[in-house]
Amino acid sequence: MGYHLDFSVLNTDSFRLLGDGMLISLEITFVGILAGIVLGAALALMRLSSIRAINLFARAYVTICRAIPLVMVLLWFFLIVPHVLQRLFNLSPETDLRMVSSLVAFSLFVAANYSEIIRAGISGVARGQLSAAQALGMNYTQAMLLIVLPQALRTMVPLLLFQGIILFQDTSLVYVSALSDFFGRAYGIGERDGRIVEMLLFAGVVYFVICFCASRVVKRLQKQVH
Repeated sequence: MGYHLDFSVLNTDSFRLLGDGMLISLEITFVGILAGIVLGAALALMRLSSIRAINLFARAYVTICRAIPLVMVLLWFFLIVPHVLQRLFNLSPETDLRMVSSLVAFSLFVAANYSEIIRAGISGVARGQLSAAQALGMNYTQAMLLIVLPQALRTMVPLLLFQGIILFQDTSLVYVSALSDFFGRAYGIGERDGRIVEMLLFAGVVYFVICFCASRVVKRLQKQVH
């Protein structure tokens, strides 16, 4: 006999668990976006710096992060971060630091991608803007933060948001740290009730709807910008 789909597994209890998992996925996404933009901006400025040591450090950081799979980074941080934090703050070995390790890993990883977007946006601003700001007495950092970055932000926002959508999709990889995000909860419910196929199909539909709607909003924003 063939396999018969049965979506009765999607009951009130399942939706409650899935909702809790979605909150974790969204928290990782939003924290990753905010931290990634801040760190990415710093890396972009370092990449554009005339100081060779700073430039090389930022270049090496971006190259390494973009060359290593995210799932491997998450696994490394899951194994390393909890031990470091427990030693620094004398935490109990029973303290659950899975969320912290995931947030740190995502933030540091996506910062490399955001830095390239921000660097390209900064490079798109006329060089004369920086020279004019420095002529008015601003130093390099002040000119970048007050004059160049606000102008570059207009073209960068859609790309940063698209990267945020990709980050939301990648949150499903936190299963390597045994963190129950939306995907992890869906798989766990399916495994518990013997309906993995149904739950994975449902999870796929939810991811598609959210990412499709978000991408449409970003595309509309992109048209308004241009």
